[in-house]
Amino acid sequence: MKKEKGFIFDLDGVIVDTAKFHFLAWKKAAAEFDFELTHTQNEQLKGVSRVDSLKKILKWANAEVSQEKFNELAANKNADYLTYVDKMTEADILPGVKEILTEIKAAGYPISLGSASKNAPRILDKVGLTPFFDALVDGNSVSKAKPDPEVFLIAAEKMHVQPHNCIVFEDAEAGIEAANKAKMISIGLGNPENLKEADYNFSSFNEITFNFLKQLQPK
Repeated sequence: MKKEKGFIFDLDGVIVDTAKFHFLAWKKAAAEFDFELTHTQNEQLKGVSRVDSLKKILKWANAEVSQEKFNELAANKNADYLTYVDKMTEADILPGVKEILTEIKAAGYPISLGSASKNAPRILDKVGLTPFFDALVDGNSVSKAKPDPEVFLIAAEKMHVQPHNCIVFEDAEAGIEAANKAKMISIGLGNPENLKEADYNFSSFNEITFNFLKQLQPK
């Protein structure tokens, strides 16, 4: 039976806490040109593509590198990041996520990933969550990074759900902006100070009930 609602999950910081892995890998990359990346700056990289993240870091560092060096830094960062990813297990799933996914799936609602990560399928496999998803839209599927809404609009299309009937879970300001531009219901996970534009805010999935999600109405 076709359901009207569809649920779209970001990956990093929503399903799993890979932000810490990104931070360590970007910190190492930035150190190559004597720049120390801060946690505050790293917050601004959440939900942002690898290329755009590196551009931001270079701008903060007031540094210029050749295209060849740029490509090398991006590739090395990803390789470092994947060394952490390959050690991931189900224990890395954030609290409450699997329970909510189970309830949504049992009710027959479609579920999609909507992530900038090009490593998303690998991560979902590592933590055992791939079977929950009806569609995967990641960094390999889009040409425009968040805050552009492309990733979420493609997810809605793949789920055969109208955008205004989609509910997006995000932990990044760029992701919330993308969801709002797509006219979707945006739920921020994390510090509400960083996610002021979200329609709803929660610190974790442990605070979200399936009953609440069922009752959500389009904007």
